[in-house]
Parts: sequence; structure tokens; C-alpha cells
Amino acid sequence: MSTTMLAIVVGVLVVFAGWAIGVYNGLVQARNRFKNAFAQIDVQLKRRYDLIPNLVETAKGYMKHERETLEAVIAARNQAFAAANAAAAAPTDGAAMRALAGAEGALRGVLSRLMVVVEQYPDLKANQNMMQLQEEIASTENRIAFARQAYNDEVMAYNTRREVFPSSLIASMFNFAAAQSLELESDAERQAPQVRF
Repeated sequence: MSTTMLAIVVGVLVVFAGWAIGVYNGLVQARNRFKNAFAQIDVQLKRRYDLIPNLVETAKGYMKHERETLEAVIAARNQAFAAANAAAAAPTDGAAMRALAGAEGALRGVLSRLMVVVEQYPDLKANQNMMQLQEEIASTENRIAFARQAYNDEVMAYNTRREVFPSSLIASMFNFAAAQSLELESDAERQAPQVRF
């Protein structure tokens, strides 16, 4: 083999290795971006989970006959909290993401029911703590929606990057798993909980 031929082969290998390293690094960056985007959702979900017990405690003094509703809110909050922790541990796990979406849907449903019940108690509705908590929850819901959109955008970018040829070759060689977007399961979940003052 001549020196020229050897130089060409080495040059091709170097170019190929550089390309493979660049694709690999791009996939890692995209994966880290969607994981970071999920972390932003997680922050907002935890904020909401922390507000809910305060909301229930404030309502408890006024709503003596609504124990079942208050218990349902706490139970749904605990299920959503557990699902969020499982999804945060494995954001590429489609089952964990679907469980989170389902638990969040259930939580949103019982929160909406709680807000309807709050309307029946004028003293509670006028309570300064309750008004502030309702405002904070409404604000948090908006933050969650924006964080979910940013996360889903990053998931789409990552999944597209790992699926297009020729980077799909590198993705399959190094087991870059598909990311699961966080989708709302029903049209009712697409509506923000009604918070009235």
C-alpha cells in the first residue's frame, strides 16, 4: 500500500470519526436540553404540590361538610407527586410520562371541583389567604403550561435529531432512547382550573 493511499484512508477515517463525534455530542446536548426542560416542569409541579396542602388547610375551617372533596384533593396531589418523581427519574420512560399525565389530569379535575365548592362558601371565598392561594395556583398553572410547551419542543427537537439519517446510526449504536412528550390526555385537561375571586 502506498503512502498516498494510506494517507487517504487515514484522512477518511479521521473525517468519519470527527463526524461521528459531532453527531454523538449533538445528541447528548439535545438529550440534556429536554431533561433540563423537564426539570423546569418539575419545579413548577412541586410548587403547585406545595401550595395544595395550604389551600386545603385554609378551606378546612370553612368547609366542615366537604371532607370528601378535601381528601380527594390531597389523595390526587400525592398521586401526582409520586408520578412526577417517577417521571423526573426517567424522562425517557413513556409509561412514567403517561402516568404523570394521567395523575396530573386527575389532580386538575379535583382542583376544579374544589374551586366549584369554594364558590358555595362566601366567607371562604372572601378569605385573604384563600384568595392569595388561588392566585398563586392560577399563576403556577400558567407556568406549568409554558414549561410543558418548552419541554415538548425540546423533546421534538431531540427525537427528530435521533431519527434523521445518518445521525440515526449513531443514536442506535449508543442507545439514545426516544423521549416521551408530556401530552394532556383529554380536552377537559386542556382547560385551566377555574379560579374565581
